[in-house]
Amino acid sequence: MNPTYDFTGQTAFVTGASSGMGIATARAFAQAGAAVTLADVNPDALDAAEKELRDAGHRVLAVRCDVADEDQVAAAVTATVDAFGSLDLAYNNAGIQSPTTDAADEPASVFDRVNAINLRGIWASMKHELGVMRRQGSGAVVNCSSLGGLVGLPGRAAYHASKHGVIGLTRSAAVEYAPRGVRINAICPGTIETPMVTQMLGSGDLDRATAEANQPINRLGTAEEMAQAVLWLCSPGAAFVVGVALPVDGGYTAI
Repeated sequence: MNPTYDFTGQTAFVTGASSGMGIATARAFAQAGAAVTLADVNPDALDAAEKELRDAGHRVLAVRCDVADEDQVAAAVTATVDAFGSLDLAYNNAGIQSPTTDAADEPASVFDRVNAINLRGIWASMKHELGVMRRQGSGAVVNCSSLGGLVGLPGRAAYHASKHGVIGLTRSAAVEYAPRGVRINAICPGTIETPMVTQMLGSGDLDRATAEANQPINRLGTAEEMAQAVLWLCSPGAAFVVGVALPVDGGYTAI
């Protein structure tokens, strides 16, 4: 049984919100009483996610946003505050994977694109979220890193570089903003049943049996399990948790 949370009267902002861990977390925030902004680059999936939450009676705003474009991120944050009056909770989830590549062969264009979304996108999101939270004197931010932010694997240099960078951003901003009433942490998901992982399995870039065997719990994680980790980090139950890169990986990094 998952714990229950009450975020009534608060506003949550979620990037990469139309699928996978993003929609699972947005749904969980909404079910806990928060108004939710869904920010995503995919207009069709964004419309479907908005309809789902609105039809369930939740307060929701959908904003098309490419986190690699800081101006779009700033506009999405502004729209959130205009619509709901505050920004109290943020889950910076938007990210992409890249095919496995020998480090000596990786194109600069791939490195730049992965880092533009996975690292610069979180930097831009956090920057504009913190601008609001600094004025409020309160807030909680969770950034999505990865087990790839804690370890290295062959063929994934660009992706792991971006996810290691997220942890550095998180820790530095966390110690800066903790005295101002804003808590910042990161989660480091293992291999999770999401559309991105499904695509990797379909392309042969990831083998399910190997992925399951690499996690001592002997299964892939679920998006809902990641959402519960995010909500806990945003909740009063984690009031003394600051600057943590929390593995949520079925034991992968415990080996």
